[in-house]
Amino acid sequence: MTVQSTPHLDALQRDGFVVVRSLLSPEEVTQFRAVSTKATTLTRAGHWPHFRTVPKQFPPWPTTPPPASEGGIWGVQHLLHPEMPGRAEFARFYFSEKVLAVAEELLGVKRTEGGEEALVMELFNLLVAPETKDFKLRWHRDDIPETAGPEEELKLLESKSPQGKQSHAQYNLALCPDASLIVVPGSHRRVRTEAERNADPYEPDMPNQLVVELQPGDAVFYDSNILHRGVYRGKPEGGEETRLTLHGSIGLKGMSGNEADKKVRATAVLQHGVGAWVHRDDAAFGVGERAEKMRANLVAMGTGEGVGYSLQG
Repeated sequence: MTVQSTPHLDALQRDGFVVVRSLLSPEEVTQFRAVSTKATTLTRAGHWPHFRTVPKQFPPWPTTPPPASEGGIWGVQHLLHPEMPGRAEFARFYFSEKVLAVAEELLGVKRTEGGEEALVMELFNLLVAPETKDFKLRWHRDDIPETAGPEEELKLLESKSPQGKQSHAQYNLALCPDASLIVVPGSHRRVRTEAERNADPYEPDMPNQLVVELQPGDAVFYDSNILHRGVYRGKPEGGEETRLTLHGSIGLKGMSGNEADKKVRATAVLQHGVGAWVHRDDAAFGVGERAEKMRANLVAMGTGEGVGYSLQG
């Protein structure tokens, strides 16, 4: 019997993140950088209504982008929305076999011919540089509140990754050189230390922290409950885009039969508003049957009305 090699999964389980070098070719980087620049330019000009705004870290975000003098936007939301310019190109990346193959390894999916689709379409956004000023995110875990005590924190960590198994694969794919993500390796499997718990929310030198450095075409897949933060360098107003990072997540269907766990994942995904449009008649992607099955798995999660928000701020 052949034992399947899982180097990406081994690194993720050990460190809480894994860097996949050159996931995109230089030619693909050029193509996706062009369509991402167009989407960012439209959003900065107020022609795309879904974005992340400075100085807010978590949803809900304002409906009007702040002026560049206040930092403007730091993200473009809903790249797979039917009305997003360049949507076909973004879908070509999100549903590409090279991305899904890594997700399958990390999620323990073994595909069979004609079998049920195990992956779920989740989120696909773009992280960009704020204008005129730097912007920093505080230390956090995506699905665990900072106010959780040690016992609750351990319980939540174990329930979200039982036996080390993830419910989703989350990644950043850099189209420009990117050193924005800072992590504490190994923190995805343990409660915070006293130093981490008592640290300033924006502590610049957390013990054992590591800056994840990506070159164009590189991706980092990471456990969303690793202790992490973001540091985003501002760019000159109207200047060339200095950060274009595709930020996506791919879910695993039916990982847990626990209704409370299902609600937590539904909140994490649907709080961003994807449920409001994914069921539309014009939301089909035209990039293959698998994409439509993954979309159907997301539609089955609901519209997102009343799910609330994972974190505040």
